[in-house]
Amino acid sequence: MEVLYRSTRGHGEQVTASQAILQGLSEDGGLFVPVEIPKLDTDMKVLSEMTYQELAYTVMSKFFTDFTEEELKHCINSAYDSKFDVPEIAPLVHADGAYYLELFHGATIAFKDMALSILPHLLTTAAKKNQVKNEIVILTATSGDTGKAAMAGFADVPGTKIIVFYPKNGVSPIQEKQMVTQKGNNTYVVGITGNFDDAQTAVKNMFNDKELEAELDAAGYQFSSANSINIGRLVPQIVYYVYAYATLVRQGAIKDGDKINVDVPTGNFGNILAAFYAKQMGLPIAKLICASNENKVLFDFFRTGVYDRKRDFILTTSPSMDILISSNLERLIYRLCGHDADQCSQLMKALTAEGSYEITSEMKEQLSDFYGNYATEAETAETISKVFEHAHYLIDTHTAVAATVYRKYTEETKDKTPTVIASTASPYKFTRSVMNAVDSKYDAMGDFELVDELSRITGVKVPQAIEDIRTAPVLHDTVVDACDMPAAVKNILGVK
Repeated sequence: MEVLYRSTRGHGEQVTASQAILQGLSEDGGLFVPVEIPKLDTDMKVLSEMTYQELAYTVMSKFFTDFTEEELKHCINSAYDSKFDVPEIAPLVHADGAYYLELFHGATIAFKDMALSILPHLLTTAAKKNQVKNEIVILTATSGDTGKAAMAGFADVPGTKIIVFYPKNGVSPIQEKQMVTQKGNNTYVVGITGNFDDAQTAVKNMFNDKELEAELDAAGYQFSSANSINIGRLVPQIVYYVYAYATLVRQGAIKDGDKINVDVPTGNFGNILAAFYAKQMGLPIAKLICASNENKVLFDFFRTGVYDRKRDFILTTSPSMDILISSNLERLIYRLCGHDADQCSQLMKALTAEGSYEITSEMKEQLSDFYGNYATEAETAETISKVFEHAHYLIDTHTAVAATVYRKYTEETKDKTPTVIASTASPYKFTRSVMNAVDSKYDAMGDFELVDELSRITGVKVPQAIEDIRTAPVLHDTVVDACDMPAAVKNILGVK
């Protein structure tokens, strides 16, 4: 079955997977969604015996139907290789009553590696398939993890440049050091004085700026995206939920057909949307647990049906979730609208113009797959301490938000369904926050002293990604206001 894609705000026009990946964002400002979600029709016993790479091909080939087997397998094998420090790519660890899906064994020790390792290969393959002559400029905003993972993937990839914008005072010291020390003749990092939403909005506006598009085209460039708005980011994330289920079956923790819950620390809504798509494919997922930090716009949405970004932006110890405009929620809204692009477009326009929208009661009734809750900063720290104390397993701040919400969910529902928690980052990425949660005495230590102490108390080797930045020189030090981001892009590209 050929799977085509259309925009959440379009008029039914359809494009191939490779065209959707190339464009990133539709010209009408909408996000590409598959016209139909393909079914997972491979026997689970067969899936449970596959390697990660084999299973990735089985899932992705159902979505990326205009890629040949050779092309897609080349992309997969180039992505999921020795840059991951464990052969299983995404290990599943049972600790403190839940199954932690460790998505941080790639080059930048965060879950973004799972999709951003393959996106450059998908994108360059798509460019060849569509006879693209321009150099592709990857333009992305990051709340901390996407930027580094995207740059690591695209560094020195021929025919591409990558420009990353991040909130200067809104990421962890390790996250910032990872980005500003990034090597590669085609990588550019720019701090902004605003927050992530400011950066993300400016990037979307640049994608929709026809005058800028014409200027870039004349200079031999065209934009594409590495954010989770790109369907080439979203589909690879479906894979690890299928892999987690298959692993539980192989380990005998569940039987084929048994239901599981999936609990995801959520900011831009891409990671949990991938789990929702896995469920639509037929994976036996019962509840999708959406965990927020104190920027609890999604919790309020699931509770009330009102999405309202008009609130204070809170800087937390889980900065990758410090987001008030969850872009990928638009893909779910489109589905709740019954694929009515006009209705979806009106809601998104209301969010831009008025700062909020409200879905109908009929749409809200369709949210029964989801459970939303949030964790305070104090609860997040307490969970890190308790899980370490109970299981000698140290989790990062984002994973701790999910673990906190899982505890609230089980207390509220008494549901005993086996639950997979998406562990989205290594504790080494947020060392100070994690170590302070274990014991406040650690606050007196320097950042890399804390790294060594974390290794000592857990027995977990310091990841190469951290070793690499201990003494790495700063290569990127530009900082601009959000309103000056287009000028910064033109300056980088030498476009007058």
